[in-house]
Amino acid sequence: MKSLKLFPFLFLLAACTGGAPKYDATGTFEATEVIVSAEASGKLLSFDIEEGTTLKDGQEVGIIDTVQLYLKKLQLEASVKSVEGQRPDILKQVAATQEQIVQARRERDRVSNLLRVGAANQKQLDDAESLLEVLRKQLDAQNSTLRNSDRSLTWQSSSVGIQVAQIEDQLRKCHITSPLTGTVLVQYAEAGELAAPGTPLFKVADMEQIYLRAYITSEQLAEIKQGQQVKVYADYGKEVRKEYPGIVTWISDTSEFTPKTILTKDERANLVYAVKIAVKNDGMLKIGMYGGCNFN
Repeated sequence: MKSLKLFPFLFLLAACTGGAPKYDATGTFEATEVIVSAEASGKLLSFDIEEGTTLKDGQEVGIIDTVQLYLKKLQLEASVKSVEGQRPDILKQVAATQEQIVQARRERDRVSNLLRVGAANQKQLDDAESLLEVLRKQLDAQNSTLRNSDRSLTWQSSSVGIQVAQIEDQLRKCHITSPLTGTVLVQYAEAGELAAPGTPLFKVADMEQIYLRAYITSEQLAEIKQGQQVKVYADYGKEVRKEYPGIVTWISDTSEFTPKTILTKDERANLVYAVKIAVKNDGMLKIGMYGGCNFN
């Protein structure tokens, strides 16, 4: 008799615990995905990745043919040396005129002293002054011409230097690297194929931090806020669930119609708001997996 009295209670408990779990919101897991495209044109000399490979941020995975760019860089560097070789040595080129000025000044002073004692006339002094003035103007003209030439060569050298920097940038872009630490989801190219700027090479996703994109009704907006900690559940099917701590990182400002694959707490709601909840991945969470969350 005692066991018969407990039977209805056990049946009620089984009915309450069975069925679909009660979530405040549901959605699917997604990650930050980046499609890496070629930034240079040429043959893929190497491309060492496979789908499922884990890459580090900045890790080089391939290289595009750089021979022509490297030869262009050598040509430009030779041009820089040629331009620098044409730069005038201003001090040496004006040294002769400066020496002539020193001699002319001495002659002017000598004639001036002779004039004071009556051993020279005024015309001799005027001629000496005139020669000194001509040499000074000649020195100014030389300095101006040489400075202009030096400035022009500096601009020319700078222009070629900029072209060298452009080639170096193009050479760096021939080295294919991962923009983040993550897992290769899709490989679009193979070594030996021709690449062009904008050609997709592979898709990589940050799988260390994954996001649950869930949908809530307008009534639930008051229950959550950005930065709030919530409980996230990964649904593995057959009533197998795993709980994760999550943080609300984004709440949509605009409403949208409920996606057909999503159930909200109030199934009668047509308009919902998307939210993103960040979850630290332990390796079990996968993109596209179904999940839910509770705000309390």
